[in-house]
Amino acid sequence: MSHVVQIQTQVRSAAAVRAGCKRLGLDEPVEGEVKLFTETVSGLAVRLRDWRYPVVFNVTTGESKFDNYEGRWGKQERLNEFLQAYAIEATKIEARRKGYSVFEHPLADGSVKLTVNVGGAA
Repeated sequence: MSHVVQIQTQVRSAAAVRAGCKRLGLDEPVEGEVKLFTETVSGLAVRLRDWRYPVVFNVTTGESKFDNYEGRWGKQERLNEFLQAYAIEATKIEARRKGYSVFEHPLADGSVKLTVNVGGAA
């Protein structure tokens, strides 16, 4: 039986953050305090391409903090790209942890279809 799921992403897995960075060819995330333009925040910092400041994820609460100055210091598309990579990797990690197989199918519009099969390792 097939199900279509749309996910609003909360970032709660450090392993999936690392895997998302690797998937996109980004530097390893760094844990600690990070100075954004006017605020210092703590969490897992990810440097997105062409962003002045990193995005900082609190994996305990799922919250994301960033300052891209309404797109002047970083395009929203880069964050969306990372969140998609994170969601894919988090889904794959969790599915495989439960012993399910996962198949990834890139779609023409840039989205990705994941097929999770219960009862098979991949």
